[in-house]
Amino acid sequence: MGPLAEAARRALDGVFDPELDEPITDLGFVRSLEADDGAITVHLRLPTSFCSPNFAYLMASDAKDALAPLARTVVVLLDDHHDSEIINRGLAADAGYRGTFGAEADKDLEDLRLTFRRKAHTAAMERVLTGLLGGDVEPHDITLADLPDTPNARALLARRAALGLSTDPAAPVLVDDHGDPYPREEVPLRLRFARSVRISIDGNAHFCRGLLRTRYPDSAADQTARAQDDETTEAKAS
Repeated sequence: MGPLAEAARRALDGVFDPELDEPITDLGFVRSLEADDGAITVHLRLPTSFCSPNFAYLMASDAKDALAPLARTVVVLLDDHHDSEIINRGLAADAGYRGTFGAEADKDLEDLRLTFRRKAHTAAMERVLTGLLGGDVEPHDITLADLPDTPNARALLARRAALGLSTDPAAPVLVDDHGDPYPREEVPLRLRFARSVRISIDGNAHFCRGLLRTRYPDSAADQTARAQDDETTEAKAS
């Protein structure tokens, strides 16, 4: 793999599936990558042909944006999706979300992105708290400074930064979508809700990985387990 291809791969490592909150490279969604002579071509794939076109476009658009600074020409193609032709045409023309889907674009792209970023933050928050709760520790009192340097903690900081929330070490971990701490009496309810969000995201990711392997048997070699999964499992076992 040449320098341009390596740089392109690293850039794609930073592109996350909006619903599953994992890098598209780890999920196996990058089918192929060609990079040479100032041009990059990437083919993407999804677990089914009927995955949400909104999510599909968001993923493909983010991939193109991540690659754009690296080469004169960047082509991102979504394979085997029922809206592949529409999405690929929109990406090639840099038409944007509404320009691609026209009247079918029922929500603004940034509204969709914000919704998923908030869910990702909620799930990341639950993961770090699961690793810390026990004994006399009160979740309401845990601050970012209390978090060990782990993949889960780094993921939480990244999710907070993406939402514009404080990453100051003194900031409380358990906060709402706007960075405000919950009242102490609401903590049990909020933790249960956060756990349900995390379980939903993790369950969907596991399901989609399996569907992708069924649809594309060769994709198994391209999938990487979520690092945080092992960490959370170890914390629960201890």
